[in-house]
Amino acid sequence: MAYNHSIIERKWQHYWKEHKTFKTYDEQSKPKFYALDMFPYPSGQGLHVGHPEGYTATDIISRMKRMQGYNVLHPMGWDAFGLPAEQYALKTGHNPKDFTAQNIKTFKRQIRSLGFSYDWDREINTTDPAYYKWTQWIFEQLYKHGLAYEDKIMVNWAPDFMGGTVVANEEVIDGKTERGGYPVYRVPMTQWVLRITKYADRLLEDLNDIDWPESIKEQQRNWIGRSEGASIFFKVAGHEDKSVEVYTTRPDTLFGASYMVLAPEHEIVDQITTPEQAADVAAYKKEIESRSDLERTDLNKNKTGVFTGAYGINPINGEKLPIWIGDYVLASYGTGAIMAVPAHDDRDYEFAHKFHLPIKPVIEGGNVDEAAYTGDGKHINSGFLNGMDKKTAIKAAIDWLEEHDAGKKKVNYRLRDWIFSRQRYWGEPIPVIHWEDGETTLVPEDELPLRLPATKQLEPSGTGESPLANLDDWVNVVDKNGRKGKRETNTMPQWAGSSWYFLRYIDPHNDKMIADPEKLKYWLPVDLYIGGAEHAVLHLLYARFWHKFLYDIGVVPTKEPFLKLVNQGMILGTNHEKMSKSKGNVINPDEIVDKYGADTLRVYEMFMGPLEGSKPWSTEGIAGAYRWLDRVWRLIIDDNNHLRDRVTTINDGKLDLIYNQTVKTVTEDMSELRFNVAISQMMVFVNEAYKADSLPLVYMEGLVKMLAPIAPHITEELWSLMGHDKTIAYAKWPTYDESKLVVDSVELAVQVNGKVRGHVTVATDADNDTVKNAALAEDSVKSFTDGHDIKKVIVVPKKIVNIVVGK
Repeated sequence: MAYNHSIIERKWQHYWKEHKTFKTYDEQSKPKFYALDMFPYPSGQGLHVGHPEGYTATDIISRMKRMQGYNVLHPMGWDAFGLPAEQYALKTGHNPKDFTAQNIKTFKRQIRSLGFSYDWDREINTTDPAYYKWTQWIFEQLYKHGLAYEDKIMVNWAPDFMGGTVVANEEVIDGKTERGGYPVYRVPMTQWVLRITKYADRLLEDLNDIDWPESIKEQQRNWIGRSEGASIFFKVAGHEDKSVEVYTTRPDTLFGASYMVLAPEHEIVDQITTPEQAADVAAYKKEIESRSDLERTDLNKNKTGVFTGAYGINPINGEKLPIWIGDYVLASYGTGAIMAVPAHDDRDYEFAHKFHLPIKPVIEGGNVDEAAYTGDGKHINSGFLNGMDKKTAIKAAIDWLEEHDAGKKKVNYRLRDWIFSRQRYWGEPIPVIHWEDGETTLVPEDELPLRLPATKQLEPSGTGESPLANLDDWVNVVDKNGRKGKRETNTMPQWAGSSWYFLRYIDPHNDKMIADPEKLKYWLPVDLYIGGAEHAVLHLLYARFWHKFLYDIGVVPTKEPFLKLVNQGMILGTNHEKMSKSKGNVINPDEIVDKYGADTLRVYEMFMGPLEGSKPWSTEGIAGAYRWLDRVWRLIIDDNNHLRDRVTTINDGKLDLIYNQTVKTVTEDMSELRFNVAISQMMVFVNEAYKADSLPLVYMEGLVKMLAPIAPHITEELWSLMGHDKTIAYAKWPTYDESKLVVDSVELAVQVNGKVRGHVTVATDADNDTVKNAALAEDSVKSFTDGHDIKKVIVVPKKIVNIVVGK
């Protein structure tokens, strides 16, 4: 019978489901392996062929590890809260819960059709109250430890959009909402914030202990942005009680400061602006209030600003520096104020040129008439710092500032505390009550989960609060003493549920705690985590932060959650562009599975190139993968659906070398996620097997076992036809015989006067004289040497023999 992928794949998927083949037990006597995928957001579009790449990689490793005797945890779930579902609900009138449930159903069907070996009994969903009970519990612990607090935060407020709502930075384009083009304004609103900055140093230092791509580590280091420098205090001329604090990594350039720039929102701006400049300052603040932080800090943006009329006093030389406001300085970063040294900073240089402000060089080198000089050099025009190098001058400047109470050494971070609340309906309710007497309390732990109420009123409240503010019966509460209160109406961000989901897989049905401590101790840390590089900072940083907090309070036993991280590359369209609906180049895996089968899709995606690289989709490539699987089938199975006659229990030894080389190579390459190389080696073995007169059954079984993690359906069928009544999923992984990797003989080309005239086979340990004699005795060579004067015979061991003869 010919290879029929449809029948085979349906059969074995049904078998795995019926027999719960991949159910994981907490057998702590076995070594463990925890393979984790970044769980998907179940969007309305379903999967495209790029999604299964990472899932296939973890599945291959999971299947291989099971065959090697490991207890494998390989789960799947749904990151199901999120803005798209709420936007869809508003547009269509459908409830986001129903929409999400339907999407999950589609995703699950597609994922099952690809043969992934997930333990579906451990499936989780971040929108399930039994799950978000523990998300809320973690928030409450953060609050109790002083790591969750309320603060006034600048947000993007669109008063005319959807009745008045807050929109995310990425939803603001040129000061207007992405949808509808409504004006957006920056206004302060009370938000919940998590104190991630308390963990900045540990988040930085512990990157050294994990096996992650260096590029991801570097992105996290840059996001945390630790720097050493100084805080400098500039008194404001005419305001004896006022000063401006500036943080700089280059206090050694203080003599070159020629002006200062404050964020327009800086609290001191209105206090120091002169009457003459008040109208201009007010107009500028109005003008920039609709610009998002992303727009304001765009390096290519034209620099804008306004003079306040006030002057700061440079503490090191007493010079008066004009104080400006400019939108490229953010109140949320550093101190919200900078000292400008335009001779040695490109941004300051551009601003100074535009507004005709002084440019004073204090580092030797460059030509400040043409551009800022940002290199190193000796200090000039810097008083007592003259002649010093950068490192010496920084220390000397800080020493001077501290001696004169004008500044101090300081470590600064780019990292800001995590704004944790969203003005949305479709998210985890924050378990907090605000009482009429001003007290704020947590919902008691024994009353969790605080459930998200069902409602059809998804329109924003119009006050900047979430749609939950419309639900009076839910919002308003009264305690046993008659005290009135209101529930928090903001919800958590989508990042909340994904910051700890990998812990819940370990004990998903526990209603008494996040997970049993013994189970956490056994399974953590995650051994392999595969997902997209786009999550380099936010998800991965937030998950590390929560994990470290849970470690500190004794919930988890490890400091880091993910031991090894791998980012799969992108599968591009046939035109080498990113797949997207708008470009019309999305390929649906359902169509590929119907036509070629899941095994073919898995083999092809792993054979396309290195897992981490970006690869264009090829229709010819997918057809080629199908033909190869069919070739494997026909190597072993005849037209009557039986083992071929040449598959035998007798081993004539002719495949010993290539088989043992293949087992060694495939085992090593698959362990290192070099799946394309492993498949290539199996192809080499199959080619050699087709040339052989007999096929040892043990070698054919070995081939099927090596292929099983990549193409599980066809290999289950082959294993069954080989006479096995149990699944191949737990069959013992093949091993190789080291002694059969030794090559006893080697074939060398024989050249006569530089042209290959024959080949000779000799023992690998043959000496040069033996090799020479064998080459000269070879019949095909003798016809070119007989009757000629042999001048020289050169032997290149194990490669070539070159005979030089006279005319």
